[in-house]
Amino acid sequence: MDQTAKTAAPVATDRPAVRFEGVTKQYGAVTAVDNVSFDIAAASLVTLLGPSGCGKTTTLRLIAGLEQTSTGRILIDDKDVTLLSAAERDVSMVFQSYALFPHMNVMENVSYGLRAMGLGKAQAAERAAEKLSLVGLSGYEKRQPSELSGGQQQRVAVARAIVLEPKVLLFDEPLSNLDAKLRRRVRDEIRGLQQDLALTMVYVTHDQEEALAVSDRIIVMNAARVAQDGTPRDLYNEPTNRFIADFMGDANLLDVEVLSSSATSARVKVGPLLLDMPARGNAPGPAMLAVRPNAVRILPGQPAGTMKGQVVKSSYLGDHMEYRIAISDPAVELFATSPDVTPAVAEGTMVGIDFDPAKIVLIKDD
Repeated sequence: MDQTAKTAAPVATDRPAVRFEGVTKQYGAVTAVDNVSFDIAAASLVTLLGPSGCGKTTTLRLIAGLEQTSTGRILIDDKDVTLLSAAERDVSMVFQSYALFPHMNVMENVSYGLRAMGLGKAQAAERAAEKLSLVGLSGYEKRQPSELSGGQQQRVAVARAIVLEPKVLLFDEPLSNLDAKLRRRVRDEIRGLQQDLALTMVYVTHDQEEALAVSDRIIVMNAARVAQDGTPRDLYNEPTNRFIADFMGDANLLDVEVLSSSATSARVKVGPLLLDMPARGNAPGPAMLAVRPNAVRILPGQPAGTMKGQVVKSSYLGDHMEYRIAISDPAVELFATSPDVTPAVAEGTMVGIDFDPAKIVLIKDD
């Protein structure tokens, strides 16, 4: 998106732009959102992430006013909007389907909201043209939505949302209709626009990579509740439970024994390996080790002091290799990746395994 024309960015404050206080949403006997509380800082991009049915889209619709809470309060810019309609909340939403008016051209689509608010045609067109320039669509004003690519239609939808200068801009799975290469490009453009204009954005996706790429903070939801809330780096490197470790990127989850622990460190036994690592609240006893695929070190010749394994699957993916390795003690199959594509480790090869200590984390066995 072309950032040559910029509007004055709103000033970030310490006051949260959005606050959920014990919000629950029920549909009859089904609880879609269960006692959820969080704050979203002004001028930040926060992603609601989780598997299908976890409650993330319902949470977004509650912010928008498209659904009403069963219990709890929602505040936007310190104003209680719990009982207000969508039109009274000063938010805009970009939908998965773009939701453009097919009978209107690009200019008419973008200026529609301004015209509905009573702004004159010339002034609405001027503001719409400015936002079209921001998203790189100057010169497309007279085109119909059917004459645009999927990426261009999504830009029109973004321009239509930001032209209203809402306090909060909401995105509901905005990239799901785009191919993989275009998704990467558009997500970077959305993030750049958010940062340049200091917009407050709440972004829903089920795609972990997308969330990691665009977010200041990620709220991971599972079974209608917040499973963990933190920065992308915290969630990936410091998962608090089995669900987060497994959901935020591939992880090998190994049952281990904490032999001893202090306030800061623990000695952990996994098969023949003895590992020293941060305790993260684990007392002596059963625990779980989360091992990222790139933490698995494959050592030829099965050196002493390593886990013994056999490569059962070797896959070349261009810039890296993927391996499945059957381990005898403990009896598990590890998923591993390596940037070394030449030479690859052949299937059937007996290898030793240990772990990069910077890429493993101890979690409680829940």
